[in-house]
Amino acid sequence: MSSPRTIRPQDQDRPRPIYAVWEITLRCDHACDHCGSRAGPVRDDELSTAELLEVADALVRLGTREVTLIGGEAYLRSDVYELVEHLAKQGVRVTMQTGGRGLTADRARRLRKAGLAAIGVSIDGTEAVHDTLRASPGSHAAALRAVENGRAAGMVVTSNTQVNRLNMGQLREIAAELEAAGVAVWRAQLTAPMGRAADRPEWIVQPYMIMGIIDTLAEIEADAVARAQQSGTPPHKAFHVTLGNNMGYYGPHEHMLRSRPDRADRFFSGCQAGQYVMGIESDGVIKGCPSLPTAPYVGGNVRELSLEEIWESGEAMKFTRDRTREELWGFCAGCYYADVCRAGCSFTSHSTLGRRGNNPFCYHRASTLRKQGVREVLVHAVRAPGDPYDFGRFELREEPWSTEAPPEPSRRSLPVLG
Repeated sequence: MSSPRTIRPQDQDRPRPIYAVWEITLRCDHACDHCGSRAGPVRDDELSTAELLEVADALVRLGTREVTLIGGEAYLRSDVYELVEHLAKQGVRVTMQTGGRGLTADRARRLRKAGLAAIGVSIDGTEAVHDTLRASPGSHAAALRAVENGRAAGMVVTSNTQVNRLNMGQLREIAAELEAAGVAVWRAQLTAPMGRAADRPEWIVQPYMIMGIIDTLAEIEADAVARAQQSGTPPHKAFHVTLGNNMGYYGPHEHMLRSRPDRADRFFSGCQAGQYVMGIESDGVIKGCPSLPTAPYVGGNVRELSLEEIWESGEAMKFTRDRTREELWGFCAGCYYADVCRAGCSFTSHSTLGRRGNNPFCYHRASTLRKQGVREVLVHAVRAPGDPYDFGRFELREEPWSTEAPPEPSRRSLPVLG
């Protein structure tokens, strides 16, 4: 998912969905092998145009400032332009996250004219790896064309990359491609074992690998900043690397990779699901965060309750508002950062270990264990059932720290336990 905007002090008096990520259709022109929602075919019961506009009005009433439209592919709905315009005219900043396969120059211009402010194009590797993950030859070239089309239409263009074992060795090459293409911000996040990615356990990074990944991203950011300074490029116009909310936490590069040119002291401050973030699925299901697995986190459906009622009273919407340290377990229960972090990204923990409260994908954690001569590894135990936003389960084990490089994962599906 896209990371929420910085929450201003005056907005912290009460929970409200300042940032919403809205899946307006599950229809997609890709069938990516790492897709968390298993997008492809349209849902049978997606919201109508009139229902979309009603939800948009409810978001305005709740004080939402930014909406990111996703799918599937949001541009595959013919009424997307009407929705963008409806939100933008009411002062909401509207953006879109896309795989870019069908983001033609005409679509980009029409979206910009409707009021779309920015577009994020997902690029998950150099050509061979990206096209493998997307299960679509030519997808990488199409994504780069989408970047060009978005920029030509006058939009801010960013990019997201899901980091996994197929592309973790290509981070510098990916960054170079994106910077050359004119991408403003590159956000790295982990491929979590949800949806189709849950069917590819061999692609999921092992927890101890997080240190090398983040070290590399920090080096890329430092080099980009140095180039910008040498060329006299203003910081807000330079290429920047940042971390998504499911990659962390509290290592030596925390401030560098979470800060922005106008604020250099940012750090991960816990899961914001249901506090300042909302997720909306195309059939009207509301969650505290768009990435959360659906079954355990449905707050309600807008066809049965108003969006305001769901936000205020839906039990599954309130878990971060009411949580205490008592739900933490494993390493996270005794961590120095527990009061602030609360085990990092909830959806990543839950989709990996079957419940939230213990997150192994943590720089501080891996570094601490390394000093003790051990590292954690995930062993796949239970298959995912095959539904949108579903998950299986891994078991977490410790083994002696090894300096040997892990074997390269196959790009074909490996046998699954459980």
